[in-house]
Amino acid sequence: MLILGLNAYHGDSSACILKNGLLIAAAEEERFNRIKHWSGFPKESVEYCLKEGKVSIDDIDYVALNRNPKAHILKRISFVLRKRPSPSLVFDRMKNAGRWQNIGEDFLKVFNKKSFKPKVYHVEHHLAHLASSFFVSPFTESALISVDGSGDFVSTMTAVGQNNRIKVFDTVYFPHSLGILYQAITQYLGFLKYGDEYKVMGLAPYGRPVYLKEIEEIVSLKDDSTFELNLKYFSHHEKLAEYNWDNAAPSPDILYTEELINLLGSQRNAEDQITQKHKDISRSLQITYENILFHLLNALFQKTNDTNLCISGGCGMNSVANGKVFKNTPFKKAYISANAGDGGGSIGAAYYFYNELLKNDREEIMDHAFWGPSYSDSEIQKVLNNNRKGIEKENCIIKKLANLSEIAFYITEGKVVGWFQGRMEWGPRALGNRSILCDARRYDMKDILNRKIKRRESFRPFAPSILREYVNEYFEIDSDVPFMSQVFQIKEDKRSLIPAVTHVDGSGRLQTVARKQNQLYYDLIEEVRKITGVPIVLNTSFNENEPIVNTPQEALNCFLRTNMDVLVLNNIIVLREKNT
Repeated sequence: MLILGLNAYHGDSSACILKNGLLIAAAEEERFNRIKHWSGFPKESVEYCLKEGKVSIDDIDYVALNRNPKAHILKRISFVLRKRPSPSLVFDRMKNAGRWQNIGEDFLKVFNKKSFKPKVYHVEHHLAHLASSFFVSPFTESALISVDGSGDFVSTMTAVGQNNRIKVFDTVYFPHSLGILYQAITQYLGFLKYGDEYKVMGLAPYGRPVYLKEIEEIVSLKDDSTFELNLKYFSHHEKLAEYNWDNAAPSPDILYTEELINLLGSQRNAEDQITQKHKDISRSLQITYENILFHLLNALFQKTNDTNLCISGGCGMNSVANGKVFKNTPFKKAYISANAGDGGGSIGAAYYFYNELLKNDREEIMDHAFWGPSYSDSEIQKVLNNNRKGIEKENCIIKKLANLSEIAFYITEGKVVGWFQGRMEWGPRALGNRSILCDARRYDMKDILNRKIKRRESFRPFAPSILREYVNEYFEIDSDVPFMSQVFQIKEDKRSLIPAVTHVDGSGRLQTVARKQNQLYYDLIEEVRKITGVPIVLNTSFNENEPIVNTPQEALNCFLRTNMDVLVLNNIIVLREKNT
């Protein structure tokens, strides 16, 4: 049985393919068309999945889509009748819903077919989120939570998962939304691009929680263990804030009103300097979000009495809050997938259909994220041959990789290493196959990276990849975090050893690396440990203000236009002689 899962006509469009319940391939469209958070029909992702599965579209039995326009239809109609938005806006929403309903038409155009054979099933958005974590987790039973902006008129859903079933408990409906709360304040702080919330999360540790009273005026806890927004501070419910979802990067409307400006003062423009006030608002927002999340989770535990937890939804990318769950709730173990946000909805829809609707037993635990394309040495050599002049112009040499200790030596000498290996990661994090690697021990490495390659805000931290067996030695919490989804406090006596990956508050967004998950990456970090005694490298995504690189050509382009020192493409090294 072949199931094609899709997140389409929405940010982070993606596709995956399952064969008899086993994942064969998964990728987001942005990695192919190079448009960050791209929204639309994921044509190239679908084509990649079919190619990796060695099948055609006619071989697919079912298409599972992580949207159901009919879900909560009475609540939607009631809301529209009460708010009475403009007819044109209602028409646009109906048109977009119609695309989800009639997705077969896009398949006919893309694949030049006269008929579309697979059956299409629509999975409610948050059920797909819950499924994207639980059905690939190591837990047979678990409490489940999904939190995001909104999808299918819902922003938050709690449930319990048991074997191949999901039972829903509580639902928070649009317009009340923690995702919209965080996005609105993110916009107010001058970060206007879709997905910029992580910048506020990184800025928060520099601030003081002196705006808690004001933020708590904007959102409040309810007696039924949920929450609600004070809607006078938001515009999304009045004008049904519109996004551009049509074959482009999403471009959201401003979600806050003048009332928010009256409460907090003038908003920051994107080009304005970041002040202490902006840092303080960020900190106050993050703490408020955490308090509400723990409120939801403690209520969920009372319903399940299960110490396992699966977190999903776009807010599931808030790794700072995720890292505090064990200290603020009774939960002892957590699984947060490599792609907790909307991109992961394609896997969620596919697995929900396979496990819940078809009642099949669970087949897989997803303990790694390497589901994208890979490239052979011959393909890489062809790219290098075709770019020989550009490589020579940059005073670079090409040679074969002798052993991993050579790369470990470059890292420990302070070189910036582009590391391109095997299959591309699934999700927004580079996890050791499309990564830039550096020495975590250097105080100046953040500045070096931002100067040479990343050219991003200086307050944003870099992440440590650590060998799994050493987590307890370096971090206050000992847990599996293979997908860089939780931030833990670094032990105080270790912070000075790894300053490049220690944030201002003494924390680190770690990635635990087990040998069974990525042997090559593990062995490289082990070689670094042999030289330095420190089982950690700084790991950041292989890109420069663009989606993470997918192909060897993209990796080489990034290397040549930045001041990276070393590029490792499988078993081939490109080395800048002037930087050695």
